[in-house]
Amino acid sequence: MTAARIHLVRHGEVHNPGRVLYERIPGYRLSEDGRRMALAAAHYVHSLDRPVSTLICSPLERTRESAEPFTDLFGLVARADERVIEPWNAFAGKVMRRAVFRPWNWHLLLRPSVPSWGEPYTSIADRMREAMDQLWHEQTDDVVIVSHQAPIWITHLSVAGLALAHDPRTRRCALSSVTSFERVGDVWREVGYAEPAATQGAVDVGAV
Repeated sequence: MTAARIHLVRHGEVHNPGRVLYERIPGYRLSEDGRRMALAAAHYVHSLDRPVSTLICSPLERTRESAEPFTDLFGLVARADERVIEPWNAFAGKVMRRAVFRPWNWHLLLRPSVPSWGEPYTSIADRMREAMDQLWHEQTDDVVIVSHQAPIWITHLSVAGLALAHDPRTRRCALSSVTSFERVGDVWREVGYAEPAATQGAVDVGAV
């Protein structure tokens, strides 16, 4: 018994007037535009006309809220999974454009390939792959996982066989984007990427 396709969906825009790195800090919820983005992502997956039987989300508020439109459209109850959560980051709660210029923070920037400022990229890749492998073997229909930019992008790099070290500013993982994967034997492959939500002008500075 295997799943058909796994869709990694990023959450919508977060209400973040202070423009801080919100990491796993509680209380960061979707903005009004973010809720519209999440709805657009759910409608996109629904438009694929594929059976979806499982809905997973990160435990954080912004992903739980972004999963709600999928509940409405597919009649599924979202199940939280710690393995798809945002990475931890030493800059949590700080405004990055200021923090990187503080000399006492420079030691956190010495090894960007790890990265030295947060959870290792290899750790993110391993926990995401573990969650996806388990779901693949447990389900027969499509699976939706509502997660965060870094875990989704790291999964993309891992599946593509690319180096996990990267410049976070170059990630192709827009708010409420959908990155889809299939598995053939033991090999994962990316089969689609879509940006169904209008994100022009969105505040997207809080991602790890």
